[in-house]
Amino acid sequence: MLRGSCLCGEVAYEAEAELSGIAHCHCKTCRKAHGAAFSSIGTVPKAAFRWVRGQDRLSRFESSSGKFRCFCSACGSQIVVERAEKPVVMLRLGCLDTPVEVAEQWHIWRSDGASWYDPKTPCRELAEGF
Repeated sequence: MLRGSCLCGEVAYEAEAELSGIAHCHCKTCRKAHGAAFSSIGTVPKAAFRWVRGQDRLSRFESSSGKFRCFCSACGSQIVVERAEKPVVMLRLGCLDTPVEVAEQWHIWRSDGASWYDPKTPCRELAEGF
């Protein structure tokens, strides 16, 4: 069982499914929407997904034709993406509360990626906050 929630905790979901892989999307839209170098996503079947609280707090933004980014109207966390014609829901993995391990991960849309980030470049860990 996958469980996720927004930053303020007002919105939460469950998905009776497992992730088969993770995609790290570097497209300009994902970068702008998340204020980060990429967005990490995984898909679950729509039939396995359900909101458990806060559905009335959800707002939706159509970022491209038929693609709706659902986010908490209180804290702004992007939680899922839905497309009416697709049988899956795309989970924004930063909102997952459940630990997951997957065998497959991919970087997608690197051609659109931030000039200041290269996933092949190792990063050091800071002992203290930035």
